[in-house]
Amino acid sequence: MQNSEIIVVGGAGKTGGRVASRLKERGIRSRLASRSTTRPFDWENQATWPAALKGATSAYVTFQPDLAVAWAADAIGALAKMAVDCGLRHIVLLSGRGEDGAERSEEMLKAAGIGYTILRASWFCQNFSEGAFRDSIASGELVLPAGEIEEPFTDADDIADAAVAALTDQRHLGKTYELTGPSALTFREAVSEIATATGRTIRYRKVSMDDFKVGLSSAELPAAMIDLLEELFGKVLDGRNSRVMNGVAEILGRPPKDFSQYARETAATGIWGT
Repeated sequence: MQNSEIIVVGGAGKTGGRVASRLKERGIRSRLASRSTTRPFDWENQATWPAALKGATSAYVTFQPDLAVAWAADAIGALAKMAVDCGLRHIVLLSGRGEDGAERSEEMLKAAGIGYTILRASWFCQNFSEGAFRDSIASGELVLPAGEIEEPFTDADDIADAAVAALTDQRHLGKTYELTGPSALTFREAVSEIATATGRTIRYRKVSMDDFKVGLSSAELPAAMIDLLEELFGKVLDGRNSRVMNGVAEILGRPPKDFSQYARETAATGIWGT
């Protein structure tokens, strides 16, 4: 497996770029597949898939915008079947915890008859620094419809390390790992950790779902993305995923990174201001 070419579907994402960098560091042949690569890959245009997959023997797959969307499972199933036809033997799928759509996608992957490893990850720590929350944190206030439900935020570096392990070690074939951080925090507590790490005053304010959606609409966010966020905050973030799991240690043989360590390391980069 280590001498095979690996395709990274979604290489521009939080984990895909990290996976690609780690594979390069280890001298493992790999290439990115996204709408902007030489051989473009577009989830909404299956005609782009065969050329993007050709020549690879395994793939790390992240789905955009999220496996919670209605058409995700069908897309994952179609990709897996096409991957088999193109000669791929193994797909490592980044999945989500507690999402009905993610579970359907996992089943479609398994049904395709390809070797698989599933990484079910909790919310990323990096959502606060590389995603939708970054600007709000930098401005001094994060406003979300999330109350006192705890989430064991996972560091994207841990996910990338787990993906590389799965891609390069056949012992992980046919396995599912639930990746979480070592402790669960509310969004308010996560913001407090970031405030401590930066030495700044950063507030967290909870709003109703209706007010949240009004704010998103005012910011001209697409309706499909608003629906997705309502699904994630209104349904998935209900406590079902608060339990800390041992997946990082199972696949990597070491404990996961704690949110406070992530906050300190990220604050040192200055991305949240000083």
